[in-house]
Amino acid sequence: MTSAGQVPEVFAQRPKRADARRNYDALIAAARDAFAENGAAASLEDVARRAGVGIGTLYRNFPTRRHLFEAVYVEEVRALSRSAEDLAELPPWDALVAWLHRFVAYVATKRALAEQLLQDSEIFTSCRTEIYAAGEPLMSRAQAAGVVRDDIGFDDVVRLISGLTMAQFPSPEQRDRVLGVALDGLRPAAATR
Repeated sequence: MTSAGQVPEVFAQRPKRADARRNYDALIAAARDAFAENGAAASLEDVARRAGVGIGTLYRNFPTRRHLFEAVYVEEVRALSRSAEDLAELPPWDALVAWLHRFVAYVATKRALAEQLLQDSEIFTSCRTEIYAAGEPLMSRAQAAGVVRDDIGFDDVVRLISGLTMAQFPSPEQRDRVLGVALDGLRPAAATR
C-alpha cells in the first residue's frame, strides 16, 4: 500500500476538499471508536452521530458497511506502520519490542474488523503486506545487532504474537506480562541469562 498501484480502491476515492476530508476523517475516527466499543454490529447511525454528520454523508463516503470496515482497518494498519518509523532512533531491541507492543494493542482491538474482512481479501492482503514491510526491518535490525535470535523469521513472530492476542485477558497488564514472556523467547540464549 505504499505505492500508488497498491492503494486500495477505498482510499483512491478519498475526498480532496478540506471540509469533505474533515468529515471523512471524523467518520473514520467515530467508526473506529464505535467498532471498538460495540463490535462489528455498531450502528451506522451512531457512527454518523459521533462524527457530527448526517447519515447521508456517511453513505456518500462509504456506500456499504464493508467500505467503512475496510477504511477503518486500512487507517489502523497505516498508523501501525508509521509507528515503526517513529521508533527508528531507539536501540534495535527497544524499537522491536515497542513496535510489537503496538502490534498487540492493534490486533487486540481490531478483531471485530478483521472478522468482517475475509482473510483472502485484497484489503487484508495489502494490509498484511504493509505490516510486514514495517516490522521486518525492525526485526532484521535487531537480529543484526545480535539482540534477537537469528533462527526465526518475522512471520514466526507475527504468528506468535497473533496467537497471544487470541486469548482473552482480564486486564491489559496481564496481556503485557504474557507478551513479555513471549518476547524473552526472541532473545538469544546468552541475552536471557
